Amino acid sequence: MVKSNVVDGATQLEIYKRVALLKANDERSRKVIMNGRLVMPYYSYRGQEVIPAAMMTALRDDDYLVTIYRGIHDMLAKGMPLNDLWAEIAGRIDGTCKGKGGPMHLTYPQKGIMVTTGIVGSSMPIANGIAWGSQLSGNDRVTVATFGDGASNIGAFHESLNLASVWKLPVIFLCQNNRYGEHTSYEKSTSTARIADRAASYDMPGIHVNGNDPVEMYTAAREAVERARAGEGPTLIEAMTFRFYGHVFGDADGYMDKAQKKAAMEADPVPAFRARLIAESIASEDELAAIEAEIESRIDRAVEFALASPFPELDELTKDVYAEGALA
Repeated sequence: MVKSNVVDGATQLEIYKRVALLKANDERSRKVIMNGRLVMPYYSYRGQEVIPAAMMTALRDDDYLVTIYRGIHDMLAKGMPLNDLWAEIAGRIDGTCKGKGGPMHLTYPQKGIMVTTGIVGSSMPIANGIAWGSQLSGNDRVTVATFGDGASNIGAFHESLNLASVWKLPVIFLCQNNRYGEHTSYEKSTSTARIADRAASYDMPGIHVNGNDPVEMYTAAREAVERARAGEGPTLIEAMTFRFYGHVFGDADGYMDKAQKKAAMEADPVPAFRARLIAESIASEDELAAIEAEIESRIDRAVEFALASPFPELDELTKDVYAEGALA
């Protein structure tokens, strides 16, 4: 259970800035693809913006993130620069991985974004390794591993939670339960009613929260971060949400429950959060509109920067793959 729901206005506004960025970036990504300006695989996170925005607000810049190929929202919320992100997904040399990682394999260690993995569930054992490094060096950093509900059914999930608990690692397992593992509904693939309940098997707190509520989500995140930083070990957070679109861009999502999807989109957490900030006098309409306009301008500049960046030269094919001189 979450102990407190008191979150000050400044923190809520910071969460909203990240939420607004994530929403605008997803909408622009889909638009750019539909307009034919970029051809790339894309996994929309629309509907899930609050979870990483609140989680990353609770972290420090030097804390670590290990995310998945559906995790562009996690990376942006953690602080990945827009120019670097867009250049990478466009396959250009100015991207975070010189255009060689693309949308599914981004990294930006300057903000603690260590790994983006395309293997389902592999964020968790990697996060354990990074957290173990922090424990050994005493660098006081927390590592967050994000994953979807489907990944909670593979061996890496159970092995990682067990080891993290045995060693009391400073790691947070953040499950963004959007109710679908690729094309399969949660009810058809998972026996337990709540993923958070599995934490009891590994003697760690399991927190089940409304991932679309910024105050509830931030409170759970903050408590988990404080616990990890204090040396008290890992936490499993199951944040409930709903992805508005199919697994991958172009997916017709015919497998989704139409009524459930309609209800989720009508309860869109972004405008709901926006209205709440105004109603509670945390920010005015004009202030929020100015924030949103500035975000759109930043994305405009990032897209143009990416499209103006050159593609990698052919000699980049063997760089960052083998040790220098290995092919000599």
